[in-house]
Amino acid sequence: MDTPADPEPDSPAAEVGVGPHPLPWPDDDRLDPQLLRDGDRRNVVDRYRYWTVEAIVADLDTTRHPFHVAIENLAHDFNIGSVVRTANAFNASSVRVVGRKRWNRRGAMVTDRYLHVEHHDDAAALAAWAAAAGIPVVGVDNLPGSVPLETFDLPRECVLLFGQEGTGLSDAARSVCTATVSVAQYGSTRSINVGAAAAVAMHAWIRRHVFDQPPA
Repeated sequence: MDTPADPEPDSPAAEVGVGPHPLPWPDDDRLDPQLLRDGDRRNVVDRYRYWTVEAIVADLDTTRHPFHVAIENLAHDFNIGSVVRTANAFNASSVRVVGRKRWNRRGAMVTDRYLHVEHHDDAAALAAWAAAAGIPVVGVDNLPGSVPLETFDLPRECVLLFGQEGTGLSDAARSVCTATVSVAQYGSTRSINVGAAAAVAMHAWIRRHVFDQPPA
């Protein structure tokens, strides 16, 4: 199986990752012979060097956080790739693209290989899936009546739903949310980029459910 590299943007491939593994190679079926032979120039953390994509996904599946990220894709929003990359960084359970099935993967920097990316035809289909799973949908948008994210107690299991860049959550998306939260802003701009808002919201979940938990 070919294992294409996924170097950091704007970085020479030779400066990313590690070179060929010295012989003898480790006896580990998680490792990719091609990467062992040629080197691993992918944008992965060191513990996953030389691992196959399948092995990395299987390992991440054992520690995924119980929040999901959904984003409306009504007009091929280029920000979806950025949202996917951030969801990978925070090890979300899944990313759910709502609307158009095709999305611009450039900004994801191939991190979608390590995530479960699912599709829903519309907000109603997303809501049906979330209801069947018993997971509330929390919209993230600076709408009138939105609760400040900074004071809202994000549920441990939830779907964080984001709207299209520029237009925000559609009316259909708003109607399926059990709550809507907004990111506090203090400058002159009316809104922040949806990719930035998604990163803030995901980090807020991490702060609440990972770092703020009492020791076992």
